[in-house]
Amino acid sequence: MDTVYLHTVAWWEALRQHGERVPMSRVHRSIGMGSDHLLDHLLGEDHDHGDDSALSAAHDTLYAQYWTRLAPLEGAADLLRACAARGWRVVLASSASDRELRVMRDALGADDAIDAVTTADDVEASKPSPDLVARALERAAVPPDRAVFVGDAVWDAEAAGRAGVRCVGLLSGGVSREELTGAGAAEVYQGPADLLAHLDGSLLADPGRPGPAAPAAE
Repeated sequence: MDTVYLHTVAWWEALRQHGERVPMSRVHRSIGMGSDHLLDHLLGEDHDHGDDSALSAAHDTLYAQYWTRLAPLEGAADLLRACAARGWRVVLASSASDRELRVMRDALGADDAIDAVTTADDVEASKPSPDLVARALERAAVPPDRAVFVGDAVWDAEAAGRAGVRCVGLLSGGVSREELTGAGAAEVYQGPADLLAHLDGSLLADPGRPGPAAPAAE
């Protein structure tokens, strides 16, 4: 979904409402984390955690203003259907809440290609912790070396690496190719449409071909 910059603005404004002046560029680089990690990343682990729930609620309220206008990235739904047609079990693993993910799924319109979902409500810790990826593996019923994680944030690549899963990075999140590969992405494409156009030469070409397990990140 094309929501990275919407989340950036929502978090930036939520922080300002609580007296925290954080440059939007730093907020952007934190998107993809769940709020349990994002606030520590932006404010420091020693910040007053008493406001965390209020900050998260403010973000959710601000972001919800965009729900009726959410749009998928070009090729996203077709990519999921192409993967399903090849025999992949498609699992959405998102740091969003269950309610927010339902809104995104409605906008995406590709439920026919989705086998399962896992959200921040299902795990103890969100990305870059590996919990979401591990839960997605459980729901797909596959080992790490038979899976590929696709994401557009460095936190996606880090979470996948910690779970021993290969990662394909997308530039649609506004971070660079070098940042994604530095975080562990094995391949990088412009976005879903570009990955779909090069599917035969990507890690997603054949679900029956296991790859080497990615080393766990420290």
